Amino acid sequence: MNVGLIKEIKIKENRVGLTPEGVAQLTATGHHVAVEQGAGLGSGYADEAYRQAGATIVTTAEAWNNDLVIKVKEPIASEYRYLKQQIVFTYFHLAGVPWALTEALLQGGTSAVAYETLVDSNGRLPLLAPMSAVAGNMAVQMGCYYLATSNGGKGMMLGSVLGKRYGKVLIIGDGVVGTHAARTAFGLGSKVVVAGLFPENGARLHREISEDIEFFISEPAAIAEHLLDTDLLIGAVLIHGARASHLVTEAMVKTMQPGSVLVDVSIDQGGCIETAKATSHDAPVYEKHGVIHYCVSNMPGAYPRTSTLALTDATLPYVLKLADKGLAALTEDSGFGKALNTYQGYITCKPVAESYEVLEKFKAFPEEFAE
Repeated sequence: MNVGLIKEIKIKENRVGLTPEGVAQLTATGHHVAVEQGAGLGSGYADEAYRQAGATIVTTAEAWNNDLVIKVKEPIASEYRYLKQQIVFTYFHLAGVPWALTEALLQGGTSAVAYETLVDSNGRLPLLAPMSAVAGNMAVQMGCYYLATSNGGKGMMLGSVLGKRYGKVLIIGDGVVGTHAARTAFGLGSKVVVAGLFPENGARLHREISEDIEFFISEPAAIAEHLLDTDLLIGAVLIHGARASHLVTEAMVKTMQPGSVLVDVSIDQGGCIETAKATSHDAPVYEKHGVIHYCVSNMPGAYPRTSTLALTDATLPYVLKLADKGLAALTEDSGFGKALNTYQGYITCKPVAESYEVLEKFKAFPEEFAE
Protein backbone atom coordinates (compact mmCIF):
# COMPACT_ATOMS: atom_id res chain seq x y z
CA MET A 1 0.00 0.00 0.00
CA ASN A 2 1.04 3.60 -0.55
CA VAL A 3 1.31 5.33 2.83
CA GLY A 4 1.64 9.08 3.41
CA LEU A 5 2.98 10.70 6.58
CA ILE A 6 1.83 14.29 7.12
CA LYS A 7 3.62 17.21 8.79
CA GLU A 8 1.34 18.68 11.47
CA ILE A 9 0.47 22.35 10.97
CA LYS A 10 -1.79 22.96 13.97
CA ILE A 11 -0.30 25.69 16.19
CA LYS A 12 2.76 24.41 18.08
CA GLU A 13 1.97 20.81 17.17
CA ASN A 14 5.31 19.04 16.78
CA ARG A 15 4.32 15.39 17.14
CA VAL A 16 4.56 13.06 14.15
CA GLY A 17 2.52 9.96 13.34
CA LEU A 18 5.40 7.61 12.49
CA THR A 19 9.00 7.38 13.65
CA PRO A 20 11.74 6.27 11.24
CA GLU A 21 11.62 2.87 12.97
CA GLY A 22 7.93 2.59 12.11
CA VAL A 23 8.61 3.54 8.51
CA ALA A 24 11.32 0.87 8.34
CA GLN A 25 8.81 -1.77 9.43
CA LEU A 26 6.39 -0.68 6.71
CA THR A 27 8.97 -0.57 3.92
CA ALA A 28 10.44 -3.92 5.00
CA THR A 29 7.08 -5.54 4.27
CA GLY A 30 6.78 -3.99 0.82
CA HIS A 31 4.80 -0.81 1.47
CA HIS A 32 5.81 2.51 -0.04
CA VAL A 33 6.00 5.39 2.44
CA ALA A 34 5.95 9.04 1.36
CA VAL A 35 6.97 11.42 4.15
CA GLU A 36 6.14 15.10 3.90
CA GLN A 37 9.28 17.20 4.06
CA GLY A 38 10.06 18.20 7.65
CA ALA A 39 7.33 16.01 9.15
CA GLY A 40 9.51 14.68 11.95
CA LEU A 41 11.68 17.69 12.74
CA GLY A 42 9.59 18.84 15.71
CA SER A 43 10.06 15.43 17.36
CA GLY A 44 13.76 15.27 16.55
CA TYR A 45 13.63 13.16 13.38
CA ALA A 46 15.39 14.55 10.32
CA ASP A 47 14.27 13.80 6.77
CA GLU A 48 17.47 11.81 6.26
CA ALA A 49 16.45 9.38 9.02
CA TYR A 50 13.25 8.65 7.12
CA ARG A 51 15.18 8.24 3.85
CA GLN A 52 17.46 5.71 5.50
CA ALA A 53 14.34 3.86 6.67
CA GLY A 54 13.23 3.54 3.06
CA ALA A 55 10.84 6.49 2.71
CA THR A 56 10.57 9.06 -0.04
CA ILE A 57 10.51 12.74 1.01
CA VAL A 58 7.70 14.56 -0.77
CA THR A 59 5.58 17.72 -0.85
CA THR A 60 2.39 18.24 1.15
CA ALA A 61 0.10 17.37 -1.73
CA GLU A 62 2.11 14.26 -2.59
CA ALA A 63 1.98 13.04 1.01
CA TRP A 64 -1.81 13.37 1.08
CA ASN A 65 -2.20 11.62 -2.29
CA ASN A 66 -1.86 8.09 -0.90
CA ASP A 67 -4.10 5.15 -0.02
CA LEU A 68 -3.40 5.48 3.72
CA VAL A 69 -2.57 8.79 5.36
CA ILE A 70 -1.09 8.95 8.88
CA LYS A 71 -1.40 12.03 11.08
CA VAL A 72 -1.57 12.96 14.76
CA LYS A 73 -4.23 15.70 14.92
CA GLU A 74 -7.42 16.25 12.97
CA PRO A 75 -7.09 18.03 9.59
CA ILE A 76 -7.54 21.79 9.85
CA ALA A 77 -9.36 23.98 7.31
CA SER A 78 -6.42 24.46 4.96
CA GLU A 79 -6.10 20.67 4.68
CA TYR A 80 -9.73 19.93 3.82
CA ARG A 81 -8.97 20.17 0.09
CA TYR A 82 -6.78 17.08 0.39
CA LEU A 83 -9.54 14.90 1.82
CA LYS A 84 -10.51 12.39 -0.85
CA GLN A 85 -11.28 8.70 -0.90
CA GLN A 86 -8.25 7.73 1.14
CA ILE A 87 -8.01 6.26 4.63
CA VAL A 88 -6.93 8.87 7.19
CA PHE A 89 -5.74 7.49 10.52
CA THR A 90 -5.42 10.14 13.24
CA TYR A 91 -7.13 11.78 16.21
CA PHE A 92 -10.37 13.31 14.92
CA HIS A 93 -12.54 14.07 17.99
CA LEU A 94 -15.35 14.86 15.55
CA ALA A 95 -17.97 15.36 18.27
CA GLY A 96 -15.94 18.20 19.75
CA VAL A 97 -14.80 20.12 16.66
CA PRO A 98 -16.75 22.30 14.19
CA TRP A 99 -19.09 20.50 11.80
CA ALA A 100 -17.00 21.74 8.85
CA LEU A 101 -14.46 18.94 9.31
CA THR A 102 -17.07 16.18 9.35
CA GLU A 103 -18.73 17.78 6.34
CA ALA A 104 -15.42 17.81 4.45
CA LEU A 105 -14.84 14.14 5.28
CA LEU A 106 -18.32 13.23 4.04
CA GLN A 107 -17.99 15.25 0.84
CA GLY A 108 -14.59 13.72 0.11
CA GLY A 109 -15.78 10.19 0.74
CA THR A 110 -12.90 9.85 3.20
CA SER A 111 -12.58 6.85 5.50
CA ALA A 112 -11.82 8.55 8.81
CA VAL A 113 -10.29 6.04 11.21
CA ALA A 114 -10.03 7.71 14.61
CA TYR A 115 -7.45 6.86 17.23
CA GLU A 116 -9.77 7.93 20.03
CA THR A 117 -12.66 5.56 19.31
CA LEU A 118 -10.62 2.40 18.75
CA VAL A 119 -11.34 -0.14 21.50
CA ASP A 120 -9.24 -3.11 22.59
CA SER A 121 -10.47 -6.52 23.74
CA ASN A 122 -10.78 -5.25 27.32
CA GLY A 123 -12.97 -2.32 26.34
CA ARG A 124 -10.18 0.22 26.82
CA LEU A 125 -9.03 2.97 24.45
CA PRO A 126 -5.40 1.99 23.76
CA LEU A 127 -4.60 4.83 21.35
CA LEU A 128 -6.08 7.52 23.56
CA ALA A 129 -4.44 6.26 26.75
CA PRO A 130 -0.82 7.38 26.12
CA MET A 131 -1.80 10.96 25.28
CA SER A 132 -4.31 11.02 28.13
CA ALA A 133 -1.47 10.06 30.45
CA VAL A 134 0.76 12.85 29.15
CA ALA A 135 -2.11 15.36 29.40
CA GLY A 136 -2.90 14.27 32.96
CA ASN A 137 0.68 14.82 34.05
CA MET A 138 0.85 18.10 32.17
CA ALA A 139 -2.43 19.46 33.61
CA VAL A 140 -0.88 19.61 37.06
CA GLN A 141 2.32 21.21 35.73
CA MET A 142 0.34 23.92 33.94
CA GLY A 143 -1.78 24.48 37.03
CA CYS A 144 1.33 24.96 39.15
CA TYR A 145 2.71 27.49 36.68
CA TYR A 146 -0.40 29.63 36.41
CA LEU A 147 -1.12 29.58 40.15
CA ALA A 148 2.01 31.68 40.65
CA THR A 149 1.21 35.32 41.35
CA SER A 150 3.67 36.36 38.63
CA ASN A 151 1.49 34.46 36.14
CA GLY A 152 -1.81 35.89 37.35
CA GLY A 153 -2.65 33.21 39.90
CA LYS A 154 -3.60 33.35 43.57
CA GLY A 155 -0.10 32.49 44.76
CA MET A 156 -0.81 29.03 46.18
CA MET A 157 1.96 26.54 45.53
CA LEU A 158 0.99 22.91 45.01
CA GLY A 159 3.47 21.11 47.21
CA SER A 160 4.69 19.99 50.58
CA VAL A 161 6.57 22.38 52.85
CA LEU A 162 8.22 20.82 55.91
CA GLY A 163 5.80 17.92 55.78
CA LYS A 164 2.61 19.96 55.40
CA ARG A 165 0.59 19.74 52.19
CA TYR A 166 -0.41 22.98 50.44
CA GLY A 167 -2.85 23.56 47.60
CA LYS A 168 -6.03 21.66 46.80
CA VAL A 169 -6.44 19.92 43.45
CA LEU A 170 -9.92 18.77 42.42
CA ILE A 171 -10.00 16.29 39.54
CA ILE A 172 -13.31 15.53 37.80
CA GLY A 173 -12.86 12.09 36.28
CA ASP A 174 -11.14 8.90 37.42
CA GLY A 175 -9.85 7.46 34.15
CA VAL A 176 -6.36 7.64 32.64
CA VAL A 177 -6.19 11.45 32.71
CA GLY A 178 -7.54 11.64 36.24
CA THR A 179 -5.26 8.91 37.56
CA HIS A 180 -2.10 10.49 36.13
CA ALA A 181 -3.13 13.93 37.31
CA ALA A 182 -3.81 12.56 40.81
CA ARG A 183 -0.45 10.78 40.94
CA THR A 184 1.44 13.90 39.81
CA ALA A 185 -0.42 16.26 42.14
CA PHE A 186 -0.07 13.97 45.12
CA GLY A 187 3.60 13.43 44.36
CA LEU A 188 4.16 17.18 44.46
CA GLY A 189 2.65 17.28 47.92
CA SER A 190 -0.77 18.87 47.36
CA LYS A 191 -4.14 17.77 48.71
CA VAL A 192 -5.89 15.70 46.03
CA VAL A 193 -9.63 15.15 45.65
CA VAL A 194 -11.08 13.04 42.83
CA ALA A 195 -14.69 12.88 41.65
CA GLY A 196 -15.62 9.69 39.82
CA LEU A 197 -18.51 7.41 38.99
CA PHE A 198 -17.28 4.08 40.31
CA PRO A 199 -16.28 3.37 43.93
CA GLU A 200 -13.90 0.66 42.74
CA ASN A 201 -11.85 3.35 40.99
CA GLY A 202 -11.52 5.16 44.28
CA ALA A 203 -10.21 1.95 45.82
CA ARG A 204 -7.76 1.62 42.93
CA LEU A 205 -6.46 5.17 43.47
CA HIS A 206 -5.99 4.40 47.17
CA ARG A 207 -4.18 1.19 46.34
CA GLU A 208 -1.98 2.57 43.55
CA ILE A 209 -1.23 6.05 44.90
CA SER A 210 -2.29 6.72 48.51
CA GLU A 211 -5.10 6.28 50.99
CA ASP A 212 -4.82 10.03 51.57
CA ILE A 213 -6.47 10.82 48.24
CA GLU A 214 -10.09 11.79 48.83
CA PHE A 215 -12.59 10.18 46.45
CA PHE A 216 -16.28 10.96 46.12
CA ILE A 217 -19.07 10.02 43.73
CA SER A 218 -19.44 12.75 41.13
CA GLU A 219 -22.64 14.70 41.60
CA PRO A 220 -23.34 18.45 41.25
CA ALA A 221 -23.82 19.33 44.92
CA ALA A 222 -20.60 17.63 46.00
CA ILE A 223 -18.59 19.18 43.17
CA ALA A 224 -19.97 22.62 43.99
CA GLU A 225 -19.01 22.30 47.63
CA HIS A 226 -15.44 21.26 46.85
CA LEU A 227 -14.96 24.09 44.34
CA LEU A 228 -15.26 26.71 47.08
CA ASP A 229 -11.69 26.10 48.26
CA THR A 230 -10.15 24.42 45.19
CA ASP A 231 -6.93 25.95 43.89
CA LEU A 232 -6.63 23.85 40.72
CA LEU A 233 -9.59 22.23 38.97
CA ILE A 234 -8.84 19.59 36.33
CA GLY A 235 -11.59 18.43 33.97
CA ALA A 236 -10.85 14.84 32.92
CA VAL A 237 -14.18 13.49 31.63
CA LEU A 238 -14.46 11.24 28.58
CA ILE A 239 -17.51 9.80 26.85
CA HIS A 240 -16.46 7.42 24.07
CA GLY A 241 -16.76 9.28 20.75
CA ALA A 242 -19.28 11.79 22.09
CA ARG A 243 -19.24 15.39 23.25
CA ALA A 244 -18.30 15.76 26.92
CA SER A 245 -21.01 16.78 29.39
CA HIS A 246 -20.73 20.03 31.35
CA LEU A 247 -20.25 18.71 34.87
CA VAL A 248 -18.98 22.07 36.11
CA THR A 249 -21.42 24.88 35.31
CA GLU A 250 -20.65 28.56 34.87
CA ALA A 251 -22.40 29.24 38.17
CA MET A 252 -19.99 26.83 39.88
CA VAL A 253 -16.96 28.52 38.30
CA LYS A 254 -18.16 31.87 39.66
CA THR A 255 -17.85 30.50 43.21
CA MET A 256 -14.15 29.67 42.84
CA GLN A 257 -11.66 31.97 44.53
CA PRO A 258 -10.05 34.68 42.35
CA GLY A 259 -6.75 33.53 40.90
CA SER A 260 -7.68 29.86 40.94
CA VAL A 261 -6.84 27.83 37.83
CA LEU A 262 -8.80 25.32 35.82
CA VAL A 263 -7.46 22.98 33.14
CA ASP A 264 -10.07 21.29 30.93
CA VAL A 265 -8.37 18.27 29.39
CA SER A 266 -11.74 17.27 27.90
CA ILE A 267 -11.68 20.28 25.56
CA ASP A 268 -10.98 18.04 22.54
CA GLN A 269 -14.46 16.63 23.07
CA GLY A 270 -16.09 20.01 23.73
CA GLY A 271 -15.02 20.39 27.36
CA CYS A 272 -16.60 19.31 30.65
CA ILE A 273 -16.52 22.82 32.14
CA GLU A 274 -19.16 25.21 30.82
CA THR A 275 -16.86 28.24 30.65
CA ALA A 276 -14.12 26.38 28.77
CA LYS A 277 -13.29 27.20 25.15
CA ALA A 278 -10.43 25.79 23.11
CA THR A 279 -7.13 27.66 23.22
CA SER A 280 -3.73 27.10 21.59
CA HIS A 281 -0.14 26.85 22.77
CA ASP A 282 0.40 30.38 21.42
CA ALA A 283 -2.36 31.78 23.64
CA PRO A 284 -3.05 29.04 26.21
CA VAL A 285 -5.04 30.87 28.88
CA TYR A 286 -7.79 33.39 29.43
CA GLU A 287 -9.54 34.68 32.53
CA LYS A 288 -13.24 34.43 33.23
CA HIS A 289 -14.98 35.18 36.54
CA GLY A 290 -11.55 35.69 38.05
CA VAL A 291 -10.45 32.13 37.22
CA ILE A 292 -7.58 31.36 34.86
CA HIS A 293 -8.68 28.88 32.16
CA TYR A 294 -6.12 26.66 30.42
CA CYS A 295 -7.87 24.79 27.59
CA VAL A 296 -5.27 23.86 24.97
CA SER A 297 -6.74 21.23 22.67
CA ASN A 298 -3.43 19.52 21.86
CA MET A 299 -1.67 19.60 25.20
CA PRO A 300 0.79 16.72 24.54
CA GLY A 301 2.14 18.67 21.54
CA ALA A 302 4.20 20.66 24.04
CA TYR A 303 6.30 17.55 24.72
CA PRO A 304 6.56 16.10 21.21
CA ARG A 305 9.43 13.69 21.67
CA THR A 306 7.89 11.87 24.62
CA SER A 307 4.42 12.07 23.10
CA THR A 308 5.51 10.78 19.69
CA LEU A 309 7.32 7.80 21.18
CA ALA A 310 4.39 6.91 23.46
CA LEU A 311 1.80 7.41 20.73
CA THR A 312 3.55 5.50 17.96
CA ASP A 313 4.28 2.57 20.25
CA ALA A 314 0.50 2.20 20.49
CA THR A 315 -0.53 3.07 16.93
CA LEU A 316 2.06 1.21 14.84
CA PRO A 317 0.50 -2.27 15.13
CA TYR A 318 -2.75 -0.83 13.76
CA VAL A 319 -0.94 1.11 11.03
CA LEU A 320 0.65 -2.15 9.90
CA LYS A 321 -2.74 -3.87 9.82
CA LEU A 322 -4.27 -1.06 7.74
CA ALA A 323 -1.33 -1.09 5.35
CA ASP A 324 -1.54 -4.87 4.92
CA LYS A 325 -5.31 -5.25 4.59
CA GLY A 326 -6.87 -1.81 4.19
CA LEU A 327 -10.31 -1.36 5.70
CA ALA A 328 -10.80 -5.12 5.67
CA ALA A 329 -8.65 -5.12 8.84
CA LEU A 330 -11.54 -3.40 10.62
CA THR A 331 -13.92 -6.25 9.87
CA GLU A 332 -11.60 -8.75 11.55
CA ASP A 333 -11.52 -6.86 14.86
CA SER A 334 -14.75 -5.33 16.17
CA GLY A 335 -12.81 -2.97 18.43
CA PHE A 336 -10.78 -1.73 15.48
CA GLY A 337 -14.03 -1.36 13.58
CA LYS A 338 -15.25 1.15 16.16
CA ALA A 339 -12.46 3.46 15.02
CA LEU A 340 -14.22 4.10 11.69
CA ASN A 341 -16.02 7.45 11.97
CA THR A 342 -16.88 8.22 8.33
CA TYR A 343 -17.09 6.05 5.22
CA GLN A 344 -18.30 6.78 1.67
CA GLY A 345 -20.24 9.88 2.67
CA TYR A 346 -21.78 8.48 5.86
CA ILE A 347 -21.03 8.95 9.55
CA THR A 348 -20.35 5.49 11.00
CA CYS A 349 -19.91 6.54 14.64
CA LYS A 350 -23.36 7.09 16.14
CA PRO A 351 -22.28 9.43 18.98
CA VAL A 352 -20.84 11.79 16.37
CA ALA A 353 -24.09 11.83 14.39
CA GLU A 354 -26.04 12.38 17.60
CA SER A 355 -23.82 15.24 18.71
CA TYR A 356 -24.64 17.15 15.52
CA GLU A 357 -28.24 15.90 15.36
CA VAL A 358 -27.72 14.42 11.90
CA LEU A 359 -28.79 10.82 12.42
CA GLU A 360 -29.98 10.75 8.81
CA LYS A 361 -26.30 10.74 7.86
CA PHE A 362 -25.52 7.79 10.12
CA LYS A 363 -24.94 4.34 8.70
CA ALA A 364 -23.78 1.38 10.76
CA PHE A 365 -20.32 0.01 10.06
CA PRO A 366 -20.55 -1.85 6.73
CA GLU A 367 -18.91 -5.24 6.44
CA GLU A 368 -19.55 -5.77 2.77
CA PHE A 369 -16.58 -3.65 1.64
CA ALA A 370 -14.25 -6.38 2.92
CA GLU A 371 -15.14 -8.54 -0.07
